[in-house]
Parts: sequence; C-alpha cells; structure tokens
Amino acid sequence: MTASARPALVLASASPRRIDLLRQIGLEPDAVLPANIDETPHPGELPRPYALRMARAKAAHIAQNYGKPALIIGADTVVAAGRRILPKAEDETTARSCLKLLSGRRHKVITSIVCHPTAEWESGHFCERLVESHVTFNRLSPQQIESLISQGDWQGKAGGYALQGYAAAFIRQIGGSPSGVIGLPLFEMAQLLRGQPLPAGQHWLA
Repeated sequence: MTASARPALVLASASPRRIDLLRQIGLEPDAVLPANIDETPHPGELPRPYALRMARAKAAHIAQNYGKPALIIGADTVVAAGRRILPKAEDETTARSCLKLLSGRRHKVITSIVCHPTAEWESGHFCERLVESHVTFNRLSPQQIESLISQGDWQGKAGGYALQGYAAAFIRQIGGSPSGVIGLPLFEMAQLLRGQPLPAGQHWLA
C-alpha cells in the first residue's frame, strides 16, 4: 500500500439491508464478501456472546483470506426472547412460531459489529461494539400473523420479521437503535470507522 492509498472497506455479509444501511451514511464497500461459516449456536450459548462470536468469526474468516490492506466489517443480528435465541426463518412454520412467541411482548434485538484489519494493513485497529435494542409487538391475532406471513418479507430474517417491512404496522415501540434492529447500528459503525488511522487526506466518513 502506498503512503496515500486507503485500505479497502470490505463487508463480510451479502445482506442487502446492511449494504443499504452503509449507503445511507455515504459508505460504499469496496467489496462485499459473505463469510460462509457455521452459524449454529453452541449448547446453552446466550444471545450476546453468540452475536459477538458470529461477528468476530465472519470478519476473521474474510480477513484471513483477503490478502490486501483492508478493514473487514463483520456483523451479526440476534433476536432473543429472554435467554432464547430465535432462529432465522427459512420457512412459514418457523416464521409463524416466532411471531406467535413475540406477539404482545417485548424482546431484544442484539447486533454486534466487528472491524478487523487484515494483516497487510498493519496500522489498522481491531474494534467491536455490541448494541442491544428492544422491540415490542402489539398482540397479534391469528389473522394478523397470517397476513404477515403472506407478505413474505420474513424470509431469512432473525425472529421471522423485518422492521423495514410489513411488520412495522404491528410494532408498538422500539427502544434503542432502529438501524441496529435492521442489521447494522449506524452511529456505532460511524464511530468505529472514524477511529481508524487512515493515511492523511483519506477517509471513509466525514
């Protein structure tokens, strides 16, 4: 890397939501590389340690294989009912089960973000944040749950819903970071990037 070159900014996720969120604050990743890792929770693993472990593993996986000066962003979002980690809904049965569980109650949405410099960028700093938000659903009737299911935007979403989708019509309250609930807490992301020692005249964010 030359003295004036900026290391690449790489998102270790193929999530369209995270890409859109980065663009919302003027960031365009130089590369988007999903980390294909095992995301199975360990037996008895709690939501917060699981979220951090996943974000670290995603970032480390890409950092080890990228081969150029770069900062790798890993992120993971967990929906938790008490100590229970809710699955990503890949079918209607799972989505329906999650929505029945979340109906009329407050739950946690935990998003961890990790900034992992590659070995080729020696001055970069490893840093991480964990952001916890709370979401309260209105009590959902069976008909409302089926209406949510019919929209289809629950597919692949932790907890079986998307805040930026049809579920917003049934969410009574959000405490914390709305962008964190969607998948990437933007305030914390910006703070971490501003703390990186970029070459003079270079920046990711103003």
